[in-house]
Amino acid sequence: MRSSSVESQVDLGGATLIAGVLEGLDPLPGSEAALAVVDGAVLEAAGFEGKTGQTITLPHEEAAAVVLVGVGSEVSFESLKNASGDAVRAVKTERGVTLLAAAGIDGATRAVVEGSLLGGYEYRSYKTEGEPLALTDIEVVDGDDDELAAAQIMADVTAMARDWVNTPANDLSPQQFADQIAANAGEAAVEVEIWDRDRIESESLGGLLGVAAGSDRDPRLVTLRYRPEHAFAHLALVGKGITFDSGGLSLKTAQFMEEMKDDMSGAAAVVAATIGAARLGLSVSVTAIAPLTDNAVGGDATRPGDVLRPVRGPTIEVLNTDAEGRLILADGLGLASRYEPDLTIDVATLTGAAVVALGKQISAVFASDTDVTDRILEAAARAGEEFWPMPLFKGYRKSIDSNIADIKNVSDSRYGGAIVAALFLAEYAGEGPWAHLDIAGPARSLETTGELVKGGSGVSVRTLIEVARGMAETG
Repeated sequence: MRSSSVESQVDLGGATLIAGVLEGLDPLPGSEAALAVVDGAVLEAAGFEGKTGQTITLPHEEAAAVVLVGVGSEVSFESLKNASGDAVRAVKTERGVTLLAAAGIDGATRAVVEGSLLGGYEYRSYKTEGEPLALTDIEVVDGDDDELAAAQIMADVTAMARDWVNTPANDLSPQQFADQIAANAGEAAVEVEIWDRDRIESESLGGLLGVAAGSDRDPRLVTLRYRPEHAFAHLALVGKGITFDSGGLSLKTAQFMEEMKDDMSGAAAVVAATIGAARLGLSVSVTAIAPLTDNAVGGDATRPGDVLRPVRGPTIEVLNTDAEGRLILADGLGLASRYEPDLTIDVATLTGAAVVALGKQISAVFASDTDVTDRILEAAARAGEEFWPMPLFKGYRKSIDSNIADIKNVSDSRYGGAIVAALFLAEYAGEGPWAHLDIAGPARSLETTGELVKGGSGVSVRTLIEVARGMAETG
């Protein structure tokens, strides 16, 4: 992608012109000239009204075509981002010229670039038929060059996370995932350390080993370290990396197992965000920890009633082997606390209860205090991602007291599951500021719309980068 000024002559030869229309057919600022040559009767006959999600492609004298895209009743960062994603999928030529960044709102270039690149995302590693989207070059009229470059990085690392989430589990074992992380991090000058089973055993990561016991694919523990000069703060990120979740001996039904290749979305997010922070050159140290394993059924699998000893913190009685994410996060959080970071955030597709509470489009935020909650929500607003604050209600803590160990991994009650899971993790998060992001709903998009494409969403990558950016600016 590249930018040009409004005053410059934009070569439309072979290009598709993308213009925005507000609901009611008012042209978006910057799109007046494009809309002026369009026959209103044609739009009326086609039922195009400028509503969110609407697109129409029409012939044009100077361009290959003109694509009009609806931005809804008012222009905003979100409407521009989603309109850009919708428009890109409507373009059938290799070049496009978008006028959407001329809308005159803060962050317009970033919205257009991220929306275009992520809306045009395709995962085609296993496709043997069909053609990819044709658009390979898009010019952003009146785009801010610095904003454009940063937005390209944000979109790139979000797509990186999407790729990992979309990869079938047979091609993303813990070892394969760790190797791919190392390759991508090395390109961004991020230090990577990978622990194999022997090292994991010697470091006494009992939670990770307990979940891995039923699989014939050995676990890995990946640590990324980004250490810029003159860092103002230290952010620790911990991501759940279950490369496939069968539920273990507490076996899932077939219906709930179909999409369990995405149970490593948290690990993908924290890794991609760390690489993004490095590529952006943010002045904040970042440590990312990703415990990686299958949760499988085998002769050595952890049984309900077994007790595990994580690297730090309470011993755990495992009553449900399908509540495994919190077990590996206990080790990840225990390791992160050794660094004494200024803020720790864990990210996980952790509970169906979060999906019941918030649906498929909103992630849950639990935090040690309101200042941390506010930091996460402000970062999410800048990133254009939907998060909602949830209560870390201490009254539910006693429901995970164990008779034979310090704590058990599930409550006796079927209610408040997302809160109980967060309370469990709080036992291992250390004394410093901490947040838990439950992304179980939005980690996978069920439809293609706006900047989202059906499949892995890469949710939380940009929010985490914005958290890091905020810490780099304010400490």
